Amino acid sequence: MSSEATTQAGAKRAVFITGAASGIGRATALLFAERGWFVGLYDVDREGLAEVRRAIPQANACDGVLDVCNLEMFRAAVDAFAKASGGRMDVLFQSAGVLEMGLFGDVPPERANRMIEINVKGVVHGVYAALPLLERTTGAMLITMGSASAVYGTPEFAVYGATKFFVRGLTEALDIELRPRGVRVVDVMPLYVATPMVEKAAHKATSMQTLGVKLSAEDVARLVVGAAESPPRSPHVIPQSNVKLLRVLSGLFPVSARFVQKMYARM
Repeated sequence: MSSEATTQAGAKRAVFITGAASGIGRATALLFAERGWFVGLYDVDREGLAEVRRAIPQANACDGVLDVCNLEMFRAAVDAFAKASGGRMDVLFQSAGVLEMGLFGDVPPERANRMIEINVKGVVHGVYAALPLLERTTGAMLITMGSASAVYGTPEFAVYGATKFFVRGLTEALDIELRPRGVRVVDVMPLYVATPMVEKAAHKATSMQTLGVKLSAEDVARLVVGAAESPPRSPHVIPQSNVKLLRVLSGLFPVSARFVQKMYARM
């Protein structure tokens, strides 16, 4: 077991992961397990969960089907996790999310609403469900999957980007609110990541074709585990220099707003 996986009292650190059946959630679950953490695997995909579960030693994990849109289901999953983890949750990693690329008018309302339900309400439900357990765990963290699309409104990502702007705002506010209560709040804001969600998208945004997909799920998993084991000063983990630059420029209103818009228009 890695020394990073235990507290000073010798208890095994525990992480609850949503969207654990594939993509970033799966890669992060496997890396936490490799580091010696106790891992809670939660997703709507039963088969995917079973596959990840088989890759982790029986004593080091628990799993359950979870629809993050259902608050009572989320609370029940947290209760089950607490029993399996010895009553602690060192990290809640909210990786569950959906993506629909396309011009706003081309994305059907029901799919836009699904993004809002999962990417926004699902994250809020996670905070409500897990906060009491996080507050009882010394040095706990809440980590959520953000996106570079939360830096500035991105064409062909209008609703998805808006959901990630929500995550960004929630992260900043809760990090201020919860630090005095012993809980850090962080999001991870990468550009395109090679996951099944991105690779199987029916529409590929122009910016994705221009910028390329430079990160793997494993790259992001290392960022998440790194943040959990060595909490960053900032509430935002931004792995790519071009995204950091856009964030700086987008904040220099009104001087650079039009410049940033032109940059996105050329993508």
